[in-house]
Amino acid sequence: MIAGLSKAITLYLAPLLLLTSVILSLFAYLAPTLLLHDRVALLTVTPSRYLISIDQSPVDGPSIFLGALGSCARTNNAGTVFCTAPTVSPKFDLSALPSDAPSLLLSAPTATTPVFIAIALACTTFFFIAFTLTSFRHKMGKFGNALDKPMLHRVTAWIGFFGFFIGACLMVLELNMSLTQNLGFTAFLILRMWFGKAVDDFNTSIISRAPQAPALIASTGNGFIMVYVAYAFHAVPLIVSLAKLNVSPASK
Repeated sequence: MIAGLSKAITLYLAPLLLLTSVILSLFAYLAPTLLLHDRVALLTVTPSRYLISIDQSPVDGPSIFLGALGSCARTNNAGTVFCTAPTVSPKFDLSALPSDAPSLLLSAPTATTPVFIAIALACTTFFFIAFTLTSFRHKMGKFGNALDKPMLHRVTAWIGFFGFFIGACLMVLELNMSLTQNLGFTAFLILRMWFGKAVDDFNTSIISRAPQAPALIASTGNGFIMVYVAYAFHAVPLIVSLAKLNVSPASK
């Protein structure tokens, strides 16, 4: 039973988790400018009286949805969503916000951030293809024999490791921005720290000017939840791939 469960996890569950990881990461990276315009974002600014009044009744107003490649906005709750062109060096369009909103606090991160995320996604995609092929090599006949080379397994594991490491960059790099800039490391967690600081500064500015401040509230978006789930799923096939490097030589 244990052998069957281990085989099922290695051959079927791990590639499925990795495919889910790729899809979730792509959604979080491409939204909101290319897809899911008002459904997925890394930072949102929505109308709310929560910060300026005890009156919690619904309020109509502008909404802003920020992502790694650009921004989307609408002028009211029922308005049409319009987006900027996606680019690796985005400039957020905050014109929908009222003039007294602290929009200057909502700035885009450095241009290298989306580039390194794209590199991580490319590594993860290649890792998914290579990992799936090597997992099912025993069902591919003569072609499968070519996939049994130890070098291919080592390359697959390293690519999966770099895709995970670049995409899930250590938070300590964000705690020292000069180190981050010198090494060039940037990823979703750095975006989380960047946008998290922007959310805190924006809401603090609104609270300091209450009750005359605009009825707005900033919050980190559900895109980060998708990223956390994606890299948790990524870890399973990565561990399996790294384990093969130790198990395979011992069996020969």
